[in-house]
Amino acid sequence: MSGPRLPGGVVHRLPRDLRAELIGSPTAMHAWRDITPLARNEFICWVEDAKQAATRARRIRRTREELEEGQRRPCCWPGCAHRERTGR
Repeated sequence: MSGPRLPGGVVHRLPRDLRAELIGSPTAMHAWRDITPLARNEFICWVEDAKQAATRARRIRRTREELEEGQRRPCCWPGCAHRERTGR
């Protein structure tokens, strides 16, 4: 994988399809680098939790849009069930 290096989350690694969408938007890429690892983890988990390809594609697009709008966490997401309550 070439191009800008983008960090993943606390538990989840950044998937290639989400990475490609972020790289396509300088605003979203800057916001991604600016949010906390826990916030990145929430976005990644939200995308990975999609059951259908169409849902995943929509969530990837919404992640870019929400980051471009200045949101720092996914809207209406209860949070990643994969991390411990201690934040790890």
